[in-house]
Amino acid sequence: MTDEIPEALQVRTPAQFKALAHPFRHRLLFALGSGPATISQLATGLGTAKGTVAHHLKVLTEAGMVRPAHTRQVRGGTEQYHERSYRRLVGETVDSETTAAMLGAVADELAGDPDPLLHLRHLRLTPEQAHRLRATLDDLVGDAEEAAPDQPRYGVLVALYRRHDTPSPT
Repeated sequence: MTDEIPEALQVRTPAQFKALAHPFRHRLLFALGSGPATISQLATGLGTAKGTVAHHLKVLTEAGMVRPAHTRQVRGGTEQYHERSYRRLVGETVDSETTAAMLGAVADELAGDPDPLLHLRHLRLTPEQAHRLRATLDDLVGDAEEAAPDQPRYGVLVALYRRHDTPSPT
């Protein structure tokens, strides 16, 4: 496809939440972050069967998270390349099952990095401070400049959430 890929995809629909509820689909989305790929390439790279990849790609495509990129003629057939339909996912409301799947996929990614950076800190913030921090983090990640395609890829996960054990401000 020659269409420009949108910067962000707002996760809102039930189909999108369903798509994100499975850890393998996160692995597929991470793999497609490197660029368009065929079912065979994804299956080889992820060490799984082509049928498994095809099934999960279909769910992601129906949710609008993956789209056809282009085709290529090979030995009497046509290879279909798939790509993510966004550069980054944005979502404010995520159910616990989707969050667990997403964090599980990120944990798998972290396991392969010999020197990851991971911070978890709980802060007491006013609603105004939390709003400013959220805007700053969103700008920082959103404005990060991408290097050339031959450079290594890094994952960035940013979360700001209010602890359940904290009373709501009145």
